[in-house]
Amino acid sequence: MAGPINAAAVAALDDVPLDWRFKGLPAGWWGSTAAQLRARRPDLFGEGAVGPVCVLDARALEHNLAAMATWCAACGVELAPHGKTHMAPQLLARQFEAGATAVTVATISQVRVWRAFGVRDVILANELVDDAGLRWLAGELNTDPDFGLICWADSVAGVAAMTAALESADRAVDVCVEVGMPEGRTGCRDRRDVDEVARAVVASPRLRLVGVAGYEAALGHDVNPAGLARVRSYLAEMRAAVLRLGPLFETDRVIATAGGSTYFDEVADALTDWPAGLPVRTVLRSGCYLTHDDGLYRRTSPLREALRPALSVWAQVMSRPQPDLALLTMGRRDVSFDQDMPVPRALPAARVTKLNDQHAYLRLGGQSVGVGDWVQFGISHPCTVFDKWPMIPMLDHDGRVVELIRTFF
Repeated sequence: MAGPINAAAVAALDDVPLDWRFKGLPAGWWGSTAAQLRARRPDLFGEGAVGPVCVLDARALEHNLAAMATWCAACGVELAPHGKTHMAPQLLARQFEAGATAVTVATISQVRVWRAFGVRDVILANELVDDAGLRWLAGELNTDPDFGLICWADSVAGVAAMTAALESADRAVDVCVEVGMPEGRTGCRDRRDVDEVARAVVASPRLRLVGVAGYEAALGHDVNPAGLARVRSYLAEMRAAVLRLGPLFETDRVIATAGGSTYFDEVADALTDWPAGLPVRTVLRSGCYLTHDDGLYRRTSPLREALRPALSVWAQVMSRPQPDLALLTMGRRDVSFDQDMPVPRALPAARVTKLNDQHAYLRLGGQSVGVGDWVQFGISHPCTVFDKWPMIPMLDHDGRVVELIRTFF
């Protein structure tokens, strides 16, 4: 059987010459390959990085990989990290090496990216109703007997659409019925709908019912008592669905899967310790643990005391138009702002108050910076940073480049 990802395809990324497409990197690197640069471990800033530039901390990233793997093993759960977080084959390869059993995606286009790198096991955490996407999927299943994909279903209409479009598939597609929550995102809203969709999947000649899926953070990331109570109630519904649908499942080991990056401890508590005679694989889909952050997940991750922020954006001061204001070469095109503003790490009294497309407004709080100074910013919510950077240098503790990470959004 093939490995979880094609190591040769990942390694080939090192052979691509750098050029103007990769923002922030020194122009002196153009024409060199990532392998050539890694071999001499250059100083990113000493060789002419231009602001802004996004970087990864190698030691923090390796620490986070080990911390999450240890936690999952202790809790008896599997990890299928969400690949949309980084869309970086080199990082996913590390996650597989640390014990991940599959990659999670949100769209059929993301499936195609991972298949281009030979990823064997994919969880598509949505219902797939696109005819063209389903026909492509049928072709992949027919061509590669080792390829496995699991997707969701939350409506009888969706089951019918999948069944019709998969007519040419030689084997059935594995499906989890999705349990939703009122005012949440996708998913069946009550037990009657869950059971009806499950029966429709079983009746389909092109689908196979293998488990129950959900997403417990659809209404937010509150870790106060009210937020936790809502999450626990929802996960109890998921557990009840697994138990209720037991006779219908068409697999030897049922899948129970949930778990973003805020409540995965609650998922492990609620969706393990199953009755004898009901073998269940509990699969978490957390993605942001890999780089952690300085904002949302620093406040809410169950492992916030153990994980380390591994992703940051450096920018230069371009203007000091007022005594307490600095403008920097970083904006909404470069850094996340959907959860929190970037955090200046070495300026604890300063704060970013606004972002334009290419400018950050930094209120200094009595601290001093000069035009041309570099400032490092921690980020909040890594998913909306990675997509802005087609190549990200990974640095060692001396600030030297040990790898160049490609992303494919």
